[in-house]
Amino acid sequence: MSGQRPRIWWGLYPFSLLYGTGVAVRNRLFDWGVLPSREFPLPVICIGNLTVGGTGKTPHTEYLVRLLRHRFRIATLSRGYGRATKGFVVADGNVTASKIGDEPYQMFRKFPDVTVAVDERRCEGIGHLMCADKNIEVIVLDDAFQHRYVRPGLSIVLTDYRRPVYRDVLMPAGRLREPACGLRRADMVIVTKCPADMGTEERERIRRKLHLEPRQDLFFTTLAYGNLEPLFADTPPRSLSDIHEEEILLLTGIASPAMLTETLGTRCRKVTPLVYPDHHVFSADDMKRLETEFRQLSGMKRLIVTTEKDAARLVSHPALSEWLKPYIHTLPVEVRFLYNEEETFNSKIIEYVRKDSRNSSLHQG
Repeated sequence: MSGQRPRIWWGLYPFSLLYGTGVAVRNRLFDWGVLPSREFPLPVICIGNLTVGGTGKTPHTEYLVRLLRHRFRIATLSRGYGRATKGFVVADGNVTASKIGDEPYQMFRKFPDVTVAVDERRCEGIGHLMCADKNIEVIVLDDAFQHRYVRPGLSIVLTDYRRPVYRDVLMPAGRLREPACGLRRADMVIVTKCPADMGTEERERIRRKLHLEPRQDLFFTTLAYGNLEPLFADTPPRSLSDIHEEEILLLTGIASPAMLTETLGTRCRKVTPLVYPDHHVFSADDMKRLETEFRQLSGMKRLIVTTEKDAARLVSHPALSEWLKPYIHTLPVEVRFLYNEEETFNSKIIEYVRKDSRNSSLHQG
């Protein structure tokens, strides 16, 4: 059964009520037109969530990029969380994670043919993108569902199977950025990180709990891990089926590492997690700790495994030991749709981009 009751800090619930009042007032001001929402003359797809991290937003954004990049001239725009810069920045050959943030930098490294930009003011960012490249045909807004100054043509909201919005509460007692009723603004809702063998009864139970409107599409996805890719060494990738004798030091700075830890734990001899907060900026002391922890592993066969997002902050780190580099591998992750609904999802996305050049909504009425 999905979504075991998440940890709620009930002592902070009065502050959640105050926070919720502020969120409700702000949304009403946008609904009434007091605060302006701007449309743009090209398709804009927003992918976001109602919670603070951990829903698998990055692999779903990458899925959209893979789907669209060979059909359309595409750009991605995000805030660039954790970067040391301000304003509009476009990724180029000299960019680093500190300049644009770890997730955009990961996107730029994987898709060099896609325009990757950051701007905390999304309206201005879209304007800059349109001026810089007149051939851009579609913009994917990363983590912008609450940024209502932009009115996207298509909004996709993610909710984690293990912590669905209907079992959570507002910050700071819980992890919701806004009440679950905010799902009403979405055109599509995706329940992420589902078990690969989830049954249809569970699907229908979740559908009822979400209380979606008939116009809204609901999809279910799971995560599929690829081969271990060496971050520095010029060696072939390694299959997860070949690491059963390895000890692994798992370095993560992501919101929800549990699924990754469980997956590796079933494939290797032992996993030692080295966990940091989401978007953690690794310090020189962290690099020393990484080396110390790795040297303490008892097995002769050992690896350091990290996520692609964390690798974006490691790849040029000046304090990373040269001795460690050959041992460091990344574990790519991709989205898989359940119930054979991949083609349905793909068709709806492509249809929107082809037909809605004036940024009208996929669903009318």
